[in-house]
Amino acid sequence: MNNDSSSRIAMRLREWITGAAPGSRLPSTRSLVAEYQASPVTVQKALQTLTSQGLIESRPGVGTFVRAVRTARPSDYGWQTAALRAPQAPSRSASTTMRDTSNATIAFHSGYPDRELLPERLVRAALARVARGDAALSRPPAPGLPELQSWFAHELGTATPAGLTPPTPSDVIVLPGSQGGLSSIFTALVGHGQPLLMESPSYWGAILAATQAGVRIVPVPSGAEGPEPEELARAFEETGARLFYAQPNYANPTGAQWSARRGEEVLDVVREYGAFLVEDDWAHDFGITSTPVPIAARDDSGHVVYLRSLTKSVSPAIRVAAVIARGPARERILADRAAESMYVSGLLQAAALDVVTQPAWQTHLRSLRHQLQSRRDLLVTSLREHAPQAHLSLIPKGGLNLWARLPDGTDLEGLTRDCESAGVMIAVGTEWFPAEPAGPFIRLNYAGPNPSAFPEGARILGQALERNSP
Repeated sequence: MNNDSSSRIAMRLREWITGAAPGSRLPSTRSLVAEYQASPVTVQKALQTLTSQGLIESRPGVGTFVRAVRTARPSDYGWQTAALRAPQAPSRSASTTMRDTSNATIAFHSGYPDRELLPERLVRAALARVARGDAALSRPPAPGLPELQSWFAHELGTATPAGLTPPTPSDVIVLPGSQGGLSSIFTALVGHGQPLLMESPSYWGAILAATQAGVRIVPVPSGAEGPEPEELARAFEETGARLFYAQPNYANPTGAQWSARRGEEVLDVVREYGAFLVEDDWAHDFGITSTPVPIAARDDSGHVVYLRSLTKSVSPAIRVAAVIARGPARERILADRAAESMYVSGLLQAAALDVVTQPAWQTHLRSLRHQLQSRRDLLVTSLREHAPQAHLSLIPKGGLNLWARLPDGTDLEGLTRDCESAGVMIAVGTEWFPAEPAGPFIRLNYAGPNPSAFPEGARILGQALERNSP
C-alpha cells in the first residue's frame, strides 16, 4: 500500500468521525487493516494524519478515540475600557519601515542598512569574547560601563574646539538604543502637555516618542539647509517652548546637513531663549562625501543634549546608544532611565565597546563610505531614468535615504498598493510629518539589500506613478 491508500483511509475515517460523538472509540488497528485491506503501516499513517489534525487521540493500552472539540470561550476585555479610560495620547500605528519582507522583495522602505554593510566578523568575535568575561554575569552601573562612557565622551571631545571644555565620561548615560533615550528626554525635560519644537519633516520614532510622552509637538519647517533661525525664534517666542529636537547631520528622512554657520545660528537662538537643543546624531557613522561635526562639540554650557546610537552602524542586535548631557538635565534623564530599565545589558555594552575599539572598525567605516556612495548613486541614476516624476531636490552627503517629492495629487495609497503587488516596498512620507504633510513624498532607502535590483525597483515605481499621478 502507498501514501494514496493512507490518504484514502484517512478521508474515510474523517467522514466517520464527523458523525461520531466525542469520545467514541475507533475500531482497532487490526479491524481497520481487515476492513480496508491495507497493511498495518498504511493504517498507522492514516491515524497519525488524523492525530496531527487534532481529530483523534490515542490512549496507550486503551485505544484510539474521537477527540472532544473544546470551543474556546470568547475573551471579554470590555472591563479594560472602563479601567483605562481614553488614552492620553493618540495611538500611532507601527511604521512601514519596520515591516519584514521576503528576500524576493525590493525593499526601499527599511530604515536599517543591509547585513552586508555591517561589521559582521567584528560583531561575532566581540560577542564570543565578552561571553567569556565578567560582563556575561555582572550588573553594570546604571549610567553605563565606565569604559564605554569614556569612549562616547572621547568621540565627541575630539571635535570640541580649543577653548571649550570637552564632555567628561560622567556626562554620558548609556542607553538601550536611542528610542528609549528620546522618550526619557521628552519626559524629563519637557513634561506632559508642554510644547516641544520639532523639525518638520522629522524622524517618525521621535514623533512617536513625543506623542507617547504626552508633549505638544510644534512643527518648525526645515529644508535642505535646516530650519530658518527666524522661524525657530518665532516658535520659541510664541509657544514658550524650552526644547528643540533636530537632526543636523543627514536628517531622517530628508538627508539634509546643516552648514557650520546654520548650526551656530540655531545654537544662538537656543541660548537666547534659555532652551535645549536635542541633537540626534543617529547617522554619525554614515558620512559619504562629508564628515559630520556635532553641534554639541561647540557647546559646553549644557544647552545641547547630544544623542548618538550604534544600533544601525554596529548591529541591530546590539542596541546601544548614549546621551551626553550636563548639569541637572543629565540627572533628570538618568532618573527617568533608571525608572524605565535600571541599566543596560553589560554584555551588549561590552560587545559594542569591543567592536568600536578594534583597529578594523575604522577600516570598516572607510569601506562603508564607498559602499554607501555606490548604492546612493545607483539609486539616484535609476530614479532619474525610470521614475523622473519622483523629484530629488537634494542628493544627501550621508545617511541612508533619499527623500523624493511626488506630483501634487498623487494617490499615495494606490501607489503603495501597486508597488507592493509588483514586489517593491516603499515608505510614504506622511509618517515623517508631526502635523499635516507639506506634500506627497516618499522615502527610499539606498542601503537596503540587493542593490542590483534598484533599477528594476525604480522602473516599477515609475510605472506605478504614471497610474497614480494626475
